[in-house]
Amino acid sequence: MAANPTGVGGHENGWAKTFRTDNWWVGPAVTFAGLSAWLLYYFWAAWTDANYAAGPYMSPFYPFYLHHAPEGGHAAFFGMLPGWWPALISPALVAGFAPGAFRITCYYYRKAYYRAFFGTPPGCAVGARPQDYRGETFLLVFQNLHRYALYGALLLLPYLYYEAAMGFFHEGEFGVGLGSIIMVMNCVFLSFYTLGCHAWRHLVGGQLNCFSCGAVPRLRYGAWQGVTKLNENHMRWAWTSLIWIAFTDLYIRLVAMGVITDPNTWGGF
Repeated sequence: MAANPTGVGGHENGWAKTFRTDNWWVGPAVTFAGLSAWLLYYFWAAWTDANYAAGPYMSPFYPFYLHHAPEGGHAAFFGMLPGWWPALISPALVAGFAPGAFRITCYYYRKAYYRAFFGTPPGCAVGARPQDYRGETFLLVFQNLHRYALYGALLLLPYLYYEAAMGFFHEGEFGVGLGSIIMVMNCVFLSFYTLGCHAWRHLVGGQLNCFSCGAVPRLRYGAWQGVTKLNENHMRWAWTSLIWIAFTDLYIRLVAMGVITDPNTWGGF
């Protein structure tokens, strides 16, 4: 049988060439638009370095706030920034390094941005850009840092829960506001995404030859089953947590700017 020069591996030769008849390009296009919009918003919010707190609410973009206690908020952890600190590097950019590294190296996000931004390939059975396939080597070897970036993301979760808990106390008085609920939901979605990570799943239940040999292996097996359920919906929690953290920042920002009023038991602010 003669070789087919126009079709290799289920797709035509050439970038974005395919025998598929469905709208395969919609997924990569939506991913490109969504991630681009989120990145633009995040860097804008980080560089403005303002309107990050309203009453007891603190934007999740500004955990471990570095320079001063926000007006009406609780005390900052590390006091004033030194005078030599570059003005362009806001606390939000510093705080975003660990979760950013975790998401960039995430197995799901790799597939998403490899397809949407680099077309390698843009879809299943769709021709990739002409290049020699090297796998995740050379510059992409940094993807192996994902298991270590996980630790940074895990360490950040307790502080975000702390910030959410502080969102129920305004000037020492306990209360509930819409912002309090939004911040708690942000922590939950981030937990579902982080604890559904493939690397965390391996840490919880990996390297065991027997799940039933003793109390600890059985306990780890139960935890592994729970993580597996989150892992099965890893893409859903990846997008839900990404969108919600930006929404949380936007909500607090609009309250701080006086554009909207937060309904709460303290009488509004």
